[in-house]
Order: sequence, then structure tokens, then C-alpha cells
Amino acid sequence: MAGTISPSGEVDLPESLGYRVKKRLLGKPLVTEQLTDEKLSNPVALGVMASDCISSTAYGSEQMLVILIPAIGLAAFSALIPLTFVILGVLVLLTLSYREVVMVYTRAGGSYVVARENFGPRVAQVAAVALLIDYIVTVAVQAAAGTDALVSLGQFLWGNDGFIAFVSAHKIWLTVAVVLLLCYGNLRGIREAGRAFAIPAYLFFAGMGLLVVVGIGRFLLGDHSHLDVHQPGMMSLGTGEHGFFYGAALLTMLRAFANGGSSLTGLEAISNGVSAFRNPQGPNARKTMVIMSTILGTGVLGVSLLANITHAMPYTAGVPTVVSQEAAWAFGNSWFGQAGLVFVQLATALILYTGANTSFSGFPFLASFVAEDSFLPRQLTRRGHRLAFSAGIIVLTVISLVLLIVTDGNLTQLVSLYAIGVFTGFTMAGAGMVKHHLDRRTGKWKVKVAINGAAAVCAALVVGIFAVTKFTEGAWVVVVIFPIGVWSLIKVNKRYREEAEALATVPVDTVNPNYRRQVMYILVDRVDLAVLKAIRYARSMRPTEVRAVHFMIDDREAERLRTQWGNVEVGDLPLEIVECPDRRITRSLVELIARTAKRERSQITLLIPERNYSPVLGRLLHRRTADQIARAVGKLPNVVATIVPFDVVSAHYELEEAEASGVRVEKLEHLDTPSV
Repeated sequence: MAGTISPSGEVDLPESLGYRVKKRLLGKPLVTEQLTDEKLSNPVALGVMASDCISSTAYGSEQMLVILIPAIGLAAFSALIPLTFVILGVLVLLTLSYREVVMVYTRAGGSYVVARENFGPRVAQVAAVALLIDYIVTVAVQAAAGTDALVSLGQFLWGNDGFIAFVSAHKIWLTVAVVLLLCYGNLRGIREAGRAFAIPAYLFFAGMGLLVVVGIGRFLLGDHSHLDVHQPGMMSLGTGEHGFFYGAALLTMLRAFANGGSSLTGLEAISNGVSAFRNPQGPNARKTMVIMSTILGTGVLGVSLLANITHAMPYTAGVPTVVSQEAAWAFGNSWFGQAGLVFVQLATALILYTGANTSFSGFPFLASFVAEDSFLPRQLTRRGHRLAFSAGIIVLTVISLVLLIVTDGNLTQLVSLYAIGVFTGFTMAGAGMVKHHLDRRTGKWKVKVAINGAAAVCAALVVGIFAVTKFTEGAWVVVVIFPIGVWSLIKVNKRYREEAEALATVPVDTVNPNYRRQVMYILVDRVDLAVLKAIRYARSMRPTEVRAVHFMIDDREAERLRTQWGNVEVGDLPLEIVECPDRRITRSLVELIARTAKRERSQITLLIPERNYSPVLGRLLHRRTADQIARAVGKLPNVVATIVPFDVVSAHYELEEAEASGVRVEKLEHLDTPSV
């Protein structure tokens, strides 16, 4: 419907159906001035940024047991502890490295910014792809683990019959629903800053602290009972008799270590959000980083110790989880025990889902940084209806949902895709800091080079271990996609640079035009108001000459068009008919205009009447060739193509309103109309 003009002179333009639906779903649009940069205190920042990292406590130890138990049986619980200490050693090294990162680079971006500043934008795309993959897999892993925590709670409270059995068998759709809910919330403009998003983290801290203290306390008081390791659905116990101590031991331990490396994912979160801290940003981020790593290390060690004490076993279906079994053993069957189990599992599910939500902030922001550097499509830099990077949120949602559905939400399969991207980012950050200190050589630079260099080497080794040991279990996907992703980003940048160079180059004939005449061609496919509007526009520009041209495919149609042309008021403008026997109208048009421009040394402007119909039915009922013709003609020198739009829907409503109000209207006679 056309807009109306109020008595005050303001134009009231109607909103499209799509915009009305968007506003109903997402709320009123926010203006740019409402975009605030909230600065966080250390306690709030810890709760907001640590969710992704610390929540991995819920599945890190279990994923090591998934590898160890089928290989060496009950000996897995003894092997779990030294492997956990190795992972804690890597955690300490990476924490020391990132303490330097947050002190030097206080802009959001983490390893991407470190790599870009020290190695240049092309090399930085390795870190960009690593982080983008990390964010995508994080959504899938965290959401799947959160669903496992909820289903495990249901199994302990109500058994595995009826509804719980149905949910257990179809838990993938619960996970999909959670991801879609997170997507919707972020499109509405959820902010990942504020006290509300810190609550799940502190509930989880309290729940895991209570579990570890009660469980180890119970053991120290003399309860050395073990859980039944022969429950239906549990992983089968290996014996280690088939070559484990004859060469397979190293491979098994490396595979278990690779799975356990998932505990360290999210460690970079604080370096990605240093700019959100209160001043002094670097020291505050460093303190929070140390606290986060300490909590993570304590949690992972505590879960591993309880697994060693209780013999909690992974299930092939992923539920009930090891943590839920430990909680059920530690708290017992009393009302207090039931309450403790519910608290731990709900807190676990909540922080895992919150950890998944961190990617909905990190991925779009990182994608916008990379797009600003012209390595991703620039649409990713635009804020949407509610000031969120809507395009990045939708891309993240679609890819993570595909990943979840393909793997059926299986946490073990998802973990196989996890650590390569994460530890590649760690490697780039460490190597970038080494170059930073080598270039400046200030303060204790030798010590800093040693720390960051060791972290980079260690992280690179983990990448290699993961790629080799988990290759056949799904890591091959990341190994293949990774170089393709880096190559694609570099190709996008090359295309942007080529376009920018072409747009910045001024031809000589632009400064000193060598044409003598201005000729306007009007492309006529039928006679209607759209063509008449184009004629009026052409004459208003006062060119040297105006020509109307029709390319003939059907001679009877061309003759009918010539008759109609003679019955409308177009002045002394004749209609030129150009034969087009091979029906390639665009090619014939380009040839005609090219000959005219060259022969007459003229500046040619082609006016293409375009009829705009309703967005949905219009695409189904009508051809849309104006853009195609404009692109083809626009390649010619001294030729400009202009599309002259005519809104058919608005004209239809105006006609109805005029007829309803009794206003006399004139119609073009002798024109063909569809029969009734």
C-alpha cells in the first residue's frame, strides 16, 4: 500500500509484512545510541566469561574414561589420575601464557588480534578459522552435555521408564530446541554482560565444591564402596591383555589425553573480552584468568578423584553421566541427598547451556572483526534489528545444528572435533607473544619468551596428537576443513582488494570525457505505466536523443506492440523494432548499444523499466531480468544502466482507493489484459 501524507507534511510509509513479523517476534528495534559498553567488575566478569571454560569440568574426566575403560578396564581409574595431572600441567602453562596476552592486548579478539598484530592479517586467518570452528563446536558440545545432565537427573529421580526413556532415546531434539531458543534470545538482543549471566557460574561453583567436599569427606571417613560397574548400558570393561603393554599403551594414553584436553576449552574467553573489564583492564583480566584456571583445575582434579573412588563408569548412550553418578553416591538416598543431586545436576545443565550461549556472543563479534579486515563477507559487520550481529548468530545456529544432527548429539563424537581448533588458537597466541617480546626486548623478555614459547610448542603438540589419534573418529573433518577455511578467507580478501582497486582507479576518460552526445535508450517489452514513467524520466534529463527499442522474438507480438505504441501519448518518440531470432535479448541489446556508443561517440544511458510485485507471488509469477541486463550492459565503456522501478502493488491499491472514493480514472486503451 502506498504511503500517505499527513496535514503536517510528514509521510506515513506502511511497514512490510516481513518487518511487522520481525518486530512481533524480536520486539521493537533498538537504535545505535542504545548500544552500551558495560564494564564488569572481576567477580561478575568471572561468572560471565568463565562459563564455557569451567563447565567443561562436567565432561572432561568422563571423556578420558571413555577411551581408557574399553582398553584397560578398572585400571582406567588409576591411569586417570596421572593423565589429569598432565592436563593440569598444560593448564598452568597456558594460563601463564595468557596472563601475558591480556596484559598486552586489551582489545577483544584474543589470539586473532595477537596473530594479526605480530604476523599480519593473512597468517591471522589461521587463528580466525581455529576460533570460528571452536565457537561452532562449543555450541554443539555444551548444549549436548547440558541435555545429558538433565536426562541423567531424570533417570536418577524417576528411573528409565516411560517418558524418561523416550526423552533419553530422543534427547537430540531437546538439544536442538535449546540451541534454537538460544538463537532466538540472542536475536532479541540478550547481553552477555550483567549479574544475571554470572549466577549459573556461581551456582555451579557451589554445586561442584559441595560434591567434591562431601564425596572426598565420605571417603576419608571410611566409605570405600564402589558403584556397580556391570549395569546395563555401561561401557564394557577391557582387560588390557591384547597388546596394551606391548605397544598399544602409548596410543591409548594419547587418545585419552586428547579427549581430556577438552577440559581446557574456553580458556581463551577472558582474552577475548578484556575490553569489558574495568580499568586497569589488563591487571583485572590477569587476576580473573588465574582464578578461573584455579577453579577449573580444582574441579577437574576433584571429578577425577571421585571417579577413582567411586568407579563411576561412562554409559554408551552418554547418560547417566559420570558426574551424576558421583553425586548420587556422595549425597546418598536421603532427602538431603536427593536435594543435593538435583542442585548439582541443575547447576551443571544451567552452566553448560550458558557456556553454549557464550558462543552466540563470541562468534558474531569475531566474525565482524574478520569481516572488517575484509576476510569475510561484510554483511557480518552489520548489527541487526536489536543491535545484535544477526547474520553471525544465524550462521552459527545453522552450522551447529547440522553438527548436532549429524552426530546425533553424541558428546564423544563431538569432542573429537573440539580440541584441534582450540589448541591451534592457543598455539597462535603463544607464538604471537614470542614475536612480540622478541621485537621489543623490554623487561623480563627472556622469561616471557620462554613461557610463551613453551606454551606454543605444547599446544602445537596437542594439535598433532589430536589430529593423529582422533583422525578416524571425526577429527579428519576439521583437518580437511581447516586449510579450506583459511584458503577461502584469503580468497575473499583477494576479491575485496581487487574490487577496491578497480573502484579506486580513475580512467582518463572519466576526467576528460571524449563523447559528444547523450543518448538514452528505453527498453520496451510492453506498453504500460512502467514504460511511460521511464519515458517521462528520460525526457526530464534532457538528453540529446531518446530512443525506445523492442527486441522482437515473436513477429505477431511485435506488431501488436507497435499498434499499442501508436495509441498512447508518447509524442514524437518512435518504437524501434530489432529482430532477435536466437532469442538472446541481452546479447542483442549489448551489441546494439556497443555499436551506437562506438559509432556516434555517445554516452549511452539504458533505462530498464522494472515492475515490482509482491515479494512472494511476484517471484513465482513474473520474471526478474532487470538486474541481469543491467550487469551485462554496465560492463561496456561509456554506458550506464539505470533501473526505473514501478511498484505495481501500490498502483493497484491507489486504483482501488480512487474507484472507491468515486474519483474518475483514465486507463490506457487497446492494451492486452489477461482473460477472466
